Amino acid sequence: MSKPRDSKSKGKLSGRGNSNTRSQSNERGNAPVKKKAAGNKTQKPQKAQKPQKASDPDQMRLNKYIANSGICSRRDADMHIATGLVSVNGKVVTEMGYKVKLEDEVRFDGSRINPEKKAYVLLNKPKGFATTTSEGKGRTVMDLVANATNSRIKPIGRLGRNSKGLLLFTNDDLVAKKFTNSKNGVPRLFQIELDKNLKIEDLKKIREGFRIEGKLITVEEISYIEGASKKEIGLKIKNTGNTVLRAIFDSLKYEIVAVDCVAIGHLTKKDLPRGHWKHLTEQELNTLKML
Repeated sequence: MSKPRDSKSKGKLSGRGNSNTRSQSNERGNAPVKKKAAGNKTQKPQKAQKPQKASDPDQMRLNKYIANSGICSRRDADMHIATGLVSVNGKVVTEMGYKVKLEDEVRFDGSRINPEKKAYVLLNKPKGFATTTSEGKGRTVMDLVANATNSRIKPIGRLGRNSKGLLLFTNDDLVAKKFTNSKNGVPRLFQIELDKNLKIEDLKKIREGFRIEGKLITVEEISYIEGASKKEIGLKIKNTGNTVLRAIFDSLKYEIVAVDCVAIGHLTKKDLPRGHWKHLTEQELNTLKML
């Protein structure tokens, strides 16, 4: 005879391994209650961030401009700015974080500086190209060196449209200044053809130096070209343009037929065909700077 069940235990389920019971409760719609994972705190909604203003690609901080020019580091540039050594477009700037544009004239201790990578391009100019950076002048030397560099180079001095020979381009103002000094500048060697033979007395006069409109004109060397007629001469002068060449021979009643710049300092046309350009090597640049 079986014992009657205790009324307190009636209907109790152990739940241990009782899959049938669990499946039945699910079928009745009594889904098990999900517990929150320990430590899973409710995250607070983040504040919407303000959109940052896009920086102007045409502007840069003044200290970076100076550092990019190779003068000093940004930290040292801040110190130089604070002491009043830097001017922008003729006005001294001491404000930290001041921004400038590439086309602004920035001077450090009186000398203009440039944040672009320094470039030195030597061109063997053919006839028919004007030496100018201005547009609307027909074919110019800038067309010939357009693919040489992204830096904003410009020619040092000039050769006439119908002149030919070596022409140096750079964005380095310190190197360019070396050519503007007629006493301590860089000599250029020209081969010049005249409309008639150059008299020996006129050659001596040019060699000794003479005045044109009160200005003393001096040359480094002048001589007839060996093996050629006396209409062809070689002339070395420390001057950036060929205007002075015209002035010399016009004053002596000669007309220049052709001009060819065959050397600038130690730079020559060797391995540089007409109409082609090249970048100066480090050795060529160092030698040029020592002249």
